[in-house]
Amino acid sequence: MARILLIDDNYMVRESLTMLLTKAGHEVRTAENGRLALQLYQPLVFDLVITDIVMPEMDGLELIQEMKQRYPKVKIIAISGGGRCSPQDYLEIAGVLGVSSTIAKPFANQDLLARIEEVLSA
Repeated sequence: MARILLIDDNYMVRESLTMLLTKAGHEVRTAENGRLALQLYQPLVFDLVITDIVMPEMDGLELIQEMKQRYPKVKIIAISGGGRCSPQDYLEIAGVLGVSSTIAKPFANQDLLARIEEVLSA
């Protein structure tokens, strides 16, 4: 079981992923943007961060930069359905910023769960 901080501005995405992750045995806290996520995040409390990229107030790329600067060992999975760019463009940038893994929306539940296991076991 991992303690996961899930960040996505879409309420339905947060709810469905929270249900999926809870059913898989994880403990989940959520935030609707990067600014709120930074207020919640504590390195000894969370094992993993899963963040969307395109969000208001503080987007996922800004969040990733800030978290990696403050907490270099943080494990982050970036997810994106795109926006002004394709999901792959955003996810490539997230990869350059040092995330542990990326996955484009929409994704199969099993793909996300497998990605989580890979990142946590690394």
